Amino acid sequence: MKISTLLPVAGFFGLAALFFFAIFGGDPSEVPSALLGKPVPEFTLPPVADTGVPSFSTVNLKQGEVTVVNVWASWCVPCRKEHPLLEALAQESGAPIFGLNYKDSGDAAQRFLATLGNPFTRVGADLDGRVSIDWGVYGVPETFVVDGEGKIVLKHVGAIDPKSLTEKILPAIEHARSADLSTVSPLIGAGAP
Repeated sequence: MKISTLLPVAGFFGLAALFFFAIFGGDPSEVPSALLGKPVPEFTLPPVADTGVPSFSTVNLKQGEVTVVNVWASWCVPCRKEHPLLEALAQESGAPIFGLNYKDSGDAAQRFLATLGNPFTRVGADLDGRVSIDWGVYGVPETFVVDGEGKIVLKHVGAIDPKSLTEKILPAIEHARSADLSTVSPLIGAGAP
């Protein structure tokens, strides 16, 4: 067999192997993010009306508290499925959860939260999707854990399920909290004047 015949066949099988491993070779929620370890993007979102909670901006994520940011939409079927786990996350972790409402109408978003419950401490409306793009969002839902300094420490792509909640998100929150505590002066809260 000639080498000129063998090269295209070898190239085809090489590409097929690459595609196979790209599609089936890992956890799809482990999409790499260029923003991990970096500060959250600069943004300010308007509120979603009639939710009973205020909106948020970059400033709210840099106030010394570990925060969870969940990107969701009322038209998103997996968002509806993960919603009870967001409520459990809010109760279990005690971390505030901020909702970034992606390309949704205010009425639909408000009805979604009124029907399913509102686990969010703050909810902002990303009407044109630009803020989500700055966060590196591929689609909804996506969930981020942000440390007290406003740095992204975890990005979870897709709906939260019980396994990702207990094995990824809750540990990331605890790790971020312990890292935040290690940077606090030992005199704070120790009876110092």
